[in-house]
Amino acid sequence: MGSAAVGVLLIGGGMGGVATAEQWVPSGVAAVCIATSPLWMSLFAGLWGRWPVRTEWLGLVLGFVGVVLLNLGSGLWTSPIGAIILMLSPLCWAFGSAWSHHLQLPPGLMASAAQMLIGGVFVTVLGLILGQRITSVPTMQSLLALLYLITFGSLLAFSVYGYLLRHVRPALATSYAYVNPVVAVCLGVIFAGEHSTVMTVVAMVVILGGVGLISFGHGKA
Repeated sequence: MGSAAVGVLLIGGGMGGVATAEQWVPSGVAAVCIATSPLWMSLFAGLWGRWPVRTEWLGLVLGFVGVVLLNLGSGLWTSPIGAIILMLSPLCWAFGSAWSHHLQLPPGLMASAAQMLIGGVFVTVLGLILGQRITSVPTMQSLLALLYLITFGSLLAFSVYGYLLRHVRPALATSYAYVNPVVAVCLGVIFAGEHSTVMTVVAMVVILGGVGLISFGHGKA
């Protein structure tokens, strides 16, 4: 049951939500929203008695200011459905990650394997219910992209993330989200022809400053 709950939250709500939202929202904006995961992680940790210290609260406030700036300057809400899904995705990811510390999971890599299998089935069934189908033969480029995601995104990255969740504090495990916005914005501009506004850049800096304060606060705590 523990692997099922974490798999649905992380794979279904987290990864599935972002993949769905990116049909309408630029990848750079999506990455900045995902960067709020450590902020939510700090709040959810309080559900089990570990509330943020003063520096972490400052980071939380700064991070939320950045999210507000992002919403105002990036056109995020031009697609309300995409925006809502994208805002909920890091909440699911953070809650599932924090909750996993208090659930009974299979030992070793079996925990990540069970979560990916259950989460994958959940996303597949949900897609079928929503009427999504494969309507044509995938191109070689699509197959190579899928192979890359299976190898590096699932087998390697997700397994490493599961290992970190079992051995370090959740906020530190989600620190990868700090660099995602910079990478995504650059790749979106270079390869997808996306455009970043000044407000998006300002929001990114503010959010990263917030999560940086939270990381510092955890270290001092």
